[in-house]
Amino acid sequence: MWTVVIVVAVALVALVAIVGFVVSSRRSHADDLAPPARPTPPDRHDEAPASATLVLDEPEAPPVADDLIEAEVDTSVLDEPAVVEVFEAPRLRDRLAKARSTFAAAVGSVLGRGRIDQEAWDDLEEALIRADVGVALTTDVLDSVRSRVKELELSSPEDLVAAVRGELRSRLGAATPLRFAEESPTIWLFVGVNGVGKTTTIGKVGRRLADEGRSVVMAAGDTFRAAAAEQLSTWADRSGATLIRGAEGGDPSAVIFDGIAHAAAQGADVVLADTAGRLHTKSNLMDELSKVRRVADKGAGEVTEVLLVLDATTGQNGLAQARQFADAVALSGVVLTKLDGSAKGGIVFAIREELDIPVKLVGLGETAADLIDFDPDEFVDALFES
Repeated sequence: MWTVVIVVAVALVALVAIVGFVVSSRRSHADDLAPPARPTPPDRHDEAPASATLVLDEPEAPPVADDLIEAEVDTSVLDEPAVVEVFEAPRLRDRLAKARSTFAAAVGSVLGRGRIDQEAWDDLEEALIRADVGVALTTDVLDSVRSRVKELELSSPEDLVAAVRGELRSRLGAATPLRFAEESPTIWLFVGVNGVGKTTTIGKVGRRLADEGRSVVMAAGDTFRAAAAEQLSTWADRSGATLIRGAEGGDPSAVIFDGIAHAAAQGADVVLADTAGRLHTKSNLMDELSKVRRVADKGAGEVTEVLLVLDATTGQNGLAQARQFADAVALSGVVLTKLDGSAKGGIVFAIREELDIPVKLVGLGETAADLIDFDPDEFVDALFES
């Protein structure tokens, strides 16, 4: 009997050993297949014990002057200095090819004659009318020249051309610069019909003022043309100006008033106010423009310029626009755009003579530098130089 008990005990021990060996093998195989365990990151929210003292590393002491060593700089690896593109203001002489061509043919014809005859007068008359000086003004100019020729007993074609040149120069008068207020902000209103380059002109003027070191606020009062505000926004970015705009279709007067108030609060130098493009034949729209001027006068600062922007290529139609705008608001000057692309430069004389409004700025190209102060003497010289 004891033999049976011993055999059973041995069998149980053997079975337990076999089972243990199998379980151990499986665990070992599973551990080999499992990915390595990732280290547990430290808990960043652990707080120091209440009794512990946090010790911060002290910054290294700066080196004393005696310890400084002058480093040698290898200039060959330094970046090249940035090249700043500088735009020079264009000369009227270089940009008035089309307008000059109208006069050049007449002047050449007169100078090719041996004396002052009726054909010489006819050539000059045709040239002035073709240049859009206007029939009435052309007649008046040539009558004055005839009197001068007779009084001084001029006989050579060169004297005749010089007399016409002098008469036209006297009609334009002296250059009239843009006027600034004695106390900021200075306010300049820009008016004109759609398509003449009004908003672009404002942008160019803003860039010019910024280059002179003046701070500028642009008021996007042309609320009826969505593209106008976006266009003015681009120019404001270029010149570092602040743009004040309102809701599309909103009251232009309110936008301009807000622009003036902002300029006064921020101490800005100049407010350039865009106004909605007006059809000069629509009396209700012109009445609203008069309201814009009245509102601008009520704010801080002073309105020193109301500038009519005209497209030089429109010729006598531009003169009709000028008359209507002058009736609605007191114009202080004209900005004549696209003069470089027009053969109708004579409109300058008509504006000055018939409306007594000076041309203050002329546009001779696309860039901001192409908008320049109008110089009457340089303009007349450019028309007569070959």
